[in-house]
Amino acid sequence: MSPRQKVAVLPGDGIGIEVTEAVLPLFEALDLPIDLRFGDIGWSCWQKEGNCIPDTTWKLIESSDATLLGAITSKPLREAEAELPEALRGRGKVYVSPVIQLRQKLGLFANVRPVTDVLGDNRYRFSVIRENTEGLYAGLDFASIPEAFAPILEERERNGAAWTRAGLDDATMTVRLQTRAGLTRLFRFAFEHAREQGHDRVTLADKPNVLRYSGAFARDILETVAADYPDIGFAIDNVDAVALWMVRRPERFGVVVAENMFGDILSDLGAGVMGGLGLAPSANIGAQGAYFEPVHGSAPAYAGQNRANPSAMFLTVALLLEHLGHAQAALAIRNAVAQVARSACRTYDLGGTANTFEVATVIVRQTLEWAAKLDAGTSRTPHTVNTGAHA
Repeated sequence: MSPRQKVAVLPGDGIGIEVTEAVLPLFEALDLPIDLRFGDIGWSCWQKEGNCIPDTTWKLIESSDATLLGAITSKPLREAEAELPEALRGRGKVYVSPVIQLRQKLGLFANVRPVTDVLGDNRYRFSVIRENTEGLYAGLDFASIPEAFAPILEERERNGAAWTRAGLDDATMTVRLQTRAGLTRLFRFAFEHAREQGHDRVTLADKPNVLRYSGAFARDILETVAADYPDIGFAIDNVDAVALWMVRRPERFGVVVAENMFGDILSDLGAGVMGGLGLAPSANIGAQGAYFEPVHGSAPAYAGQNRANPSAMFLTVALLLEHLGHAQAALAIRNAVAQVARSACRTYDLGGTANTFEVATVIVRQTLEWAAKLDAGTSRTPHTVNTGAHA
């Protein structure tokens, strides 16, 4: 008998708490060999102790097979300092987003954002895979020009660069860092993901006609990795062209892979193509673990109103279950979400009047029906139905 799997559940802040509570009945309904273990994370932890991920939560994550995160709130440095307990202010505490901490400490280098035609007729299905640890988000963002870079800038200026500045403190700079090891593991992950999901093409979204040297560096590594996957085609397209075609012809893509900044932008564009952030799940995967979260954020303005769309959290749970080896349950959830999203039972963001828990209740019920169909081998493509709620 296989051991039961452990999932750390961190509801977080704002609507993260609501969508997490709404999806929890699904685990009991599916009766999978999974134990849920709950922990604290986010803004309320920061307000209490100046630490948004308590040590107990780190221990919980490290002893779990995967982590389900609701959503967290982040605020700028000044606002974060102001919300600390008075005894902790002015003591050098710096708020670092829990999301960034999780990715860095656990080495979660690949952010996976599936984009599917939830509201339509299954016309497209692709994934955006964003590098999580390097690129323009590597942390090499400077308030002024570091002295070490001064000779490089001065040489460029002597050769005609039209930069206008009075000195090192009269400019800022950010460095796009890409390493061979980082790109190799990212590209290999993208090809493996394409193979697992049945895609026949990987597209690197970059800007090699402008970022010529770093673009050429990435191209050489991509070609080397691609040689190990002769069954999967690959291309390098300008990121702006990818954005255009993602809107005009999303069916042309299989896996889109990009460095951190470009991937951040394209993944949210993909959510827009789907119909909004209320339908967008994500996974963050690396060598030391994985965590899963809907990407809509904590949306403080909507907290406590029971209006948030729980669909993204259900699709996020589907990603988590697939990662843990429960592929059929994951498929049942995806089918159920699509079926309900195409029905009259919708939250406000999709033009409906149903609330969070009404939609969640219907999705759970439809998931069980789809699971029974899949077990019996009588499943078929989701279609538009009227669930009888909020017609």
